Amino acid sequence: MPKGGRKGGHKGRARQYTSPEEIDAQLQAEKQKAREEEEQKESGDGAAGDPKKEKKSLDSDESEDEEDDYQQKRKGVEGLIDIENPNRVAQTTKKVTQLDLDGPKELSRREREEIEKQKAKERYMKMHLAGKTEQAKADLARLAIIRKQREEAARKKEEERKAKDDATLSGKRMQSLSLNK
Repeated sequence: MPKGGRKGGHKGRARQYTSPEEIDAQLQAEKQKAREEEEQKESGDGAAGDPKKEKKSLDSDESEDEEDDYQQKRKGVEGLIDIENPNRVAQTTKKVTQLDLDGPKELSRREREEIEKQKAKERYMKMHLAGKTEQAKADLARLAIIRKQREEAARKKEEERKAKDDATLSGKRMQSLSLNK
């Protein structure tokens, strides 16, 4: 048993039951409405026939644009009230021959941004290779410093090697002189 000793939940309204008289009245109203519709169809169909069927049989090879002129079956209250929604976009079907494949294609925002990003990156790389960007200038300066350091190191190494060679040659001369005595 639920809390509080009540049957059913605490949410919702109390149930309302329709009386049998109301149900009978609704059924009679529906039957009356159906009879009126049938009478209207009989009076309209007997004189002119169904214009949609005649049109389709005569012009079966015409484009679909003419079919859109006739209203499709409406849902809900649309059949009773003519409502024009300015925001509603009518769906139109295009034939393959009408498609424009060669024309300029509109890109989405993401695609556009991606293309712009690639172009900017290419532009930056061209400027970088030309040495016009700050990063390229810093790299070239650093490389120049490294080149100078390496040249100095090579020069010192060469001088040390020459000094060592001179020392060994002078030492050998001394030995040869001392041996010659």
